[in-house]
Amino acid sequence: MELVTPHIGLLFWTTLTFVILLVLLRKFAWKPILGAVHTREDNIQKALDAAKEAEEKMSALTAQNEDLLKQAREERDIILREAKEAKESIVSEAKGIAQTEADRILVAANEQIANERMKALTELKNQVGQLSLEIAEKILSTELDDKSKQEALVNNLVEDVNLN
Repeated sequence: MELVTPHIGLLFWTTLTFVILLVLLRKFAWKPILGAVHTREDNIQKALDAAKEAEEKMSALTAQNEDLLKQAREERDIILREAKEAKESIVSEAKGIAQTEADRILVAANEQIANERMKALTELKNQVGQLSLEIAEKILSTELDDKSKQEALVNNLVEDVNLN
């Protein structure tokens, strides 16, 4: 039983050694260890704050990017709509110009046809008149050789003129 019960001297020296060890540990080990723990804790807190700030910035940038994309899409739609309207106006203007030009060409062609027809009719009348004069001249020259035939012809002409 002596082995199980401690002696007062052993208890004294053990307690004294433990207290000296605690004082030495507190002076040389606990302050640097606690300082390192506090420094690490501060660094971790700063990293967490920086991560939270980065997350907030990312969400703000994401929202801003979505707004920019929305504006870009709206501007694209406006530009496409304006381009479509410009295309339609250019096409309708070109159709109008083409129709006006076609109408002008058609009117000019009709006028030219009418002028050519009048010219042809005038030329035909002139030729018919010329031929009629030549035929009449030949007939008259053959028929008017005789004086009685000349008097009969003059009488016929006078009667025809009086009837008209």
